Amino acid sequence: MKTNAVVAHGPQNFRVEEFELPDPELDQVLIDVLYGGICGSDLHYAKVGENGPYRIQEPLVLGHEAVGYVSQIGTAVDDAPPVGTLVAIHPADPVAKAGEPAPKNLHLHQGGTYLGSAASLPHTQGAFREQLAVNPNQLRVVPPGVRPKSAVLAEPLSVAMHGIDRARERIPGARVLVSGSGPIGCLAIAALRTRGAAYISATDIYPFPVEMAKTVGADRAVNIAKTELGPADFDVVVECSGTAQAFLSAIDAVRPGGAIIQLGILPGEKLPTPIFKLLNREITFHGSHRFDNEMEEALNVLSQHPELESIITNVYRLTEAVEAFSTATDSTKSSKVILQIGEER
Repeated sequence: MKTNAVVAHGPQNFRVEEFELPDPELDQVLIDVLYGGICGSDLHYAKVGENGPYRIQEPLVLGHEAVGYVSQIGTAVDDAPPVGTLVAIHPADPVAKAGEPAPKNLHLHQGGTYLGSAASLPHTQGAFREQLAVNPNQLRVVPPGVRPKSAVLAEPLSVAMHGIDRARERIPGARVLVSGSGPIGCLAIAALRTRGAAYISATDIYPFPVEMAKTVGADRAVNIAKTELGPADFDVVVECSGTAQAFLSAIDAVRPGGAIIQLGILPGEKLPTPIFKLLNREITFHGSHRFDNEMEEALNVLSQHPELESIITNVYRLTEAVEAFSTATDSTKSSKVILQIGEER
């Protein structure tokens, strides 16, 4: 099966080209991809040829945030939405170890694949292509009232919701700081609202994301390049920027007995961390990795909050992918950048 796709070959070496992929298996469903959202991991693969410990070793089709229409159902598929149904794609297809029941948090266990990832070899080819074959368990029907363009936010919103729920019992009535107001930070604000946070402050170092944080519901948004945040006594800090300095600042911003949720992907190298501050102030640190089964709830949140579509600031055609990636790297003027790969029906 040949398809036009966004393919990364190594550092600073990616382009739109025709790419040969295996034909769909009889137990798979073929999707006509409509929209794909550009994520930070896609930007890392395109710029430096790796994402964390995973390095491109063969041509890799990028993309794991995708929505499209069911195009063809394999003859061995027992249950799938009808042809023409608009679906969001869960990028993971995890598998349990042979002879063992599936663990609760399957996304944390070895095995399975993740769209657009170099974590396995052969790599798992991603969703920035005209057609995508997936297993039926990866399909999530987009509910009525969710515009196709908004549905592409279901995957990153799931990531935000999963992270927030790492400290779910702490959120109702809490004063929360969201550090970094890019797309994942803004979606974290939305997730915090659904979980009952009482007051949400958001920070960034650029004016554009600060204004975006206000748009999606932050009670206060501060450009910390110009203004001091003020007293650091938050019940919970959600760190979304993924920078070493922001991580260290989060430790100082949370109150004694509070919690930090690390949503942003930190650098792979060792970080000097004042562990004593975590210990003597009894701060709880929650790591967060991808997501598990939050996508259906994320789609429902999108149906109830159409204003979240404002996070999408730029839409490019597939043929404009190089320009789209350039825009997505500039957080001074963009938030979520998406590719339009097909036509809405």
